[in-house]
Amino acid sequence: MIFVEMMDKLTILGDAAKFDASCASSGSGRAGKPGQLGNAFSAGICHTWADDGRCVCLLKVLQSNVCVYDCQYCQNRRSNDVPRATFSPEELAELTVQFYRRNYIEGLFLSSGVIKSPDHTMERMITTMKLLRDKYGFGGYIHVKTIPGADMALVNQAGLLADRISVNIELPSSDSLARFAPDKKPEMIFNPMKGIRSAQRMYLEDGKRHRSAPMFAPAGQSTQMIVGATHDSDLTILRLSDGMYRRFAMKRVYFSAYIPIGTNPALPPRDAQVPLLREHRLYQADWLMRFYGFAVDEILEESAPLLDTELDPKAAWALRHPEFFPVEANRADREALLRVPGLGMKSADRILEARRYGPIRAENLRKLGVVMKRARFFLTAQGRYEGEGRHDSPFIREILADRLDNQLSMFGNPSIPALPPPVQSAVSVPGNSVPLLTVADAV
Repeated sequence: MIFVEMMDKLTILGDAAKFDASCASSGSGRAGKPGQLGNAFSAGICHTWADDGRCVCLLKVLQSNVCVYDCQYCQNRRSNDVPRATFSPEELAELTVQFYRRNYIEGLFLSSGVIKSPDHTMERMITTMKLLRDKYGFGGYIHVKTIPGADMALVNQAGLLADRISVNIELPSSDSLARFAPDKKPEMIFNPMKGIRSAQRMYLEDGKRHRSAPMFAPAGQSTQMIVGATHDSDLTILRLSDGMYRRFAMKRVYFSAYIPIGTNPALPPRDAQVPLLREHRLYQADWLMRFYGFAVDEILEESAPLLDTELDPKAAWALRHPEFFPVEANRADREALLRVPGLGMKSADRILEARRYGPIRAENLRKLGVVMKRARFFLTAQGRYEGEGRHDSPFIREILADRLDNQLSMFGNPSIPALPPPVQSAVSVPGNSVPLLTVADAV
């Protein structure tokens, strides 16, 4: 009977956790030790990878889906009539270990609704992690979502037990939070982020002086934003992301396409389309910011605050800046090569390496990993241009356009409804004198 009840809880709380996209399983390393259970690797949490590169598999579950908050976009809001369940720390720790021993999982992703209060909830989650680490000697990967508004001392305890720690911002503007999550305030989100960053620095310095110093969230911190629930523009979302990367050394910002589940008339109706393509474009833009040296204001402008649905952000930038091209493969630096559609970081590095031994010819580019279908309009080798002599933007746009509607159709129509023009106003991250974040007020 006890096992059946546990599985009933798992059915409810596992399903309730499916809306959380911040479930990366990489960035932390912990070697196995005699007498302990499990380990974690810096390239992932586990021992095998799927064919598509995913690291498998975490137990993704809530401590509880009982919540005193009434966030209108959330499945687990207190006003929603759904089955409720709560794991005790002992139950969840035991379940995690049993699943691990059966090779079902290789780590734990732990979040929760707000039971009674943020502090009460964090204490239960910390107890769960302590049981895993101390009682069971569990050395596997743990990603914990902190509760906005919890005492910073509790957040610090969580960071000493988990590999990755997160504080979800959910909505990208103060106005949106006020309208749809009135129980949450910006400072309840930004202050823990700031505290986590400070703790990371402190424990990193301690580790340099003392080899036995504990690690604090060695896989870093992350956050998540919901896309499509409000009229916040892509420019607003990317500026906020950029601010958090710079201010809090965020490891990842995740974007989650809003699945219509709320009843608030200001939210998209239940039959609205899920903006999967918009989520995809935001991830592409985020990648350009993190690895390709693009600034937010290069990707989007005030006059055009939404990402192009037909072109990836790099191709869209290239078409807007014909004066930058063509780039000569034998002379361009790495930064210029990374601006060329069809060139990634590996192919750019291969070009730099190959030209140390002699000039690169046009026929060599494919062998170096360049996607010539895209790059031929923007790249030359020894002055040779492969772009068929066509320089008009409409022709190139047609070639470069992604037809992602067919790829995403199994999830629903990814088209993005038109948004009203956002009104922009700057606000500051707490504790920082430089305005890093942008607020778009819904019209």
